[in-house]
Amino acid sequence: MKHSTVIAIAIFIAVATGTARADTVTDWNQTAIEVMKVAKVTANPWSRTLAMMHVAMSDAVNSVQDRYTRYVATVPVLPGASAEAASAAAARQTLLQLFPNQKAFINDAYAASLKAIPEGLAKSQGIALGEQVATAVEADRFADGTQVSDTYRPVTSPGVWVPTTQPAFAEYARAKPWVLTSADQFRPGPPPQLSSILYARDYNETKNLGGLKSTRRTATQTEAVKFWTQANLGPAWQNAARQLSAAKGLGLAENARLFALLNMGVANTFINDWDAKFTYNHWRPVTAIRNGDMDGNDATERDPGWISLNDTPMHPEYPSQAAIGCGVAVGVLESVFGPKPALPFTATDVFDPNLKRQFNSIAVMDEEHRNVRIWGGIHFRTSLDVGYDMGKKIAAYMIDNSVKLVR
Repeated sequence: MKHSTVIAIAIFIAVATGTARADTVTDWNQTAIEVMKVAKVTANPWSRTLAMMHVAMSDAVNSVQDRYTRYVATVPVLPGASAEAASAAAARQTLLQLFPNQKAFINDAYAASLKAIPEGLAKSQGIALGEQVATAVEADRFADGTQVSDTYRPVTSPGVWVPTTQPAFAEYARAKPWVLTSADQFRPGPPPQLSSILYARDYNETKNLGGLKSTRRTATQTEAVKFWTQANLGPAWQNAARQLSAAKGLGLAENARLFALLNMGVANTFINDWDAKFTYNHWRPVTAIRNGDMDGNDATERDPGWISLNDTPMHPEYPSQAAIGCGVAVGVLESVFGPKPALPFTATDVFDPNLKRQFNSIAVMDEEHRNVRIWGGIHFRTSLDVGYDMGKKIAAYMIDNSVKLVR
């Protein structure tokens, strides 16, 4: 791929997402998303990639500037090096290690990053430093237990799900989170009893609003469900962070910290959520509603032909990973930009830049982000509420225990 093509892609991304190029951190955030789009990577591998890259970039910047604490502090601080060169080199090495088949594109993006940095000792030291830091982060995450299959199959008994391969479940239960002490550190209590009033409330809300043929879901809600596919959920929070960063004019170290915290937190949502999901094995609405006569609750009427608007994910319902992700993202963003930062915001479809959704604030997007899981028929309200609370707790713990101000 020609160098001019890389620049054109970067400009296209910036226009499509409503942001201008800001610095090395936000540039590589967009580059990584483009790399993973081509590689068709989503979910846990997607979040793991961004976490590894942004942690390496944060550590690289702070191995020069020493503004914030580092995740892997084994490389000596080198104040005379170029922080921009170090962060670019760290990003490049991380992506090359994970996506070697896209070496040409990654290297061209790297050349574009280095072009504005003056030649000299600071640049060469920064490059070497960034590569050292990335190697340290790669080694730390080499056997983190998250490189496993995400595919599971339901069985006929209500509430019971079984992994396609048992080691996948076992590894996620033992997976190494970012900063947190364990995968079950913020495991919530169990979902509502099937015989409870709360469960009946959740059941009937999703049944009425989330069915393929629902007459109670509005056209606007249906449009929102169709926009918020798995491919758009994660990138929207990255876009929000870039826009807020540009509006506030964050510096390189501050941006490195922001995106490291955001992406470590999002990566943790899969680890913490899979632990909880397979602890409780709670059935999805499509199974629950088709078997409403088996739950012991007189307020849940069975509909044997009910189909959700969204395709139902092949893993347990409780709690909602999307909601945990919202909680983490909001928690991190509010810690940097203040409570409910009000910025007109455009979310753009990853594959079709003509598909957009406009929001007056991050809080409005956050609320819609969660509600579409009910309107799409794949979650219950309590799962969203519990998941969101988990996410806020994860964010708060990480903010208190990592990437902290040194001076």
